[in-house]
Amino acid sequence: MKNSIEYLKSFYRTPVTPESFFLSLEGIEGSGKSTQIKHLEKILTDKGYRVLTLREPGGTEFGEKLREAILKSSTPLHPLAECHLFLASRAQLLEEKILPFLLVPKSVVILDRYIDSTMAYQGKARHLGLETVLELHRHDPLNLLPHRTYFLDITLETSLDRQAKRGQEKDYFESEKTEFYANLIDGYKEMARIFPERILTIDASKTPEEVSQVMALDLEKILA
Repeated sequence: MKNSIEYLKSFYRTPVTPESFFLSLEGIEGSGKSTQIKHLEKILTDKGYRVLTLREPGGTEFGEKLREAILKSSTPLHPLAECHLFLASRAQLLEEKILPFLLVPKSVVILDRYIDSTMAYQGKARHLGLETVLELHRHDPLNLLPHRTYFLDITLETSLDRQAKRGQEKDYFESEKTEFYANLIDGYKEMARIFPERILTIDASKTPEEVSQVMALDLEKILA
């Protein structure tokens, strides 16, 4: 498996865009992505960067329609069908929003979920296999990787506790059983092992301020 994954990694690339950067945030429900994205936006805006914040699935008219179709589905989708829906949304988002924005000097795209979510959700938790999902992404523009991915790591117990405190109606994925979430966490951690140069794992059980400080320090190195 290792050799095959290393081979597939050779098809992936990061944007060659001087002064512009592509960032993504990953983590299971309750990890604090939305809060940290706001912190990142402020840091970057204060430094004079133009910031475009997007989410997956979604970010375009086409992607938002797919998002609603997936998250409000009343029947289970076949894992491969589910995966292709995410890829369709992603390809459109890259072509329509991300790639054109990165051509603008001193701009930053911040994306709430990206390829690592697909690897964790469909590749690991849905048992499609990481190699299968990597293979599906090897073609342009889906083979584009962020300059940095922040994986906000929390335990299953912390996730369930934070979700319960929200008291919100659960969507298609949030309604899954604990085994699904356990596999999801394993999937994210495996991606961090496969792409150690890109993914920074952060203990998100700490306070939002502590998590934000770790990201801010790392961001300084990237922007330099």
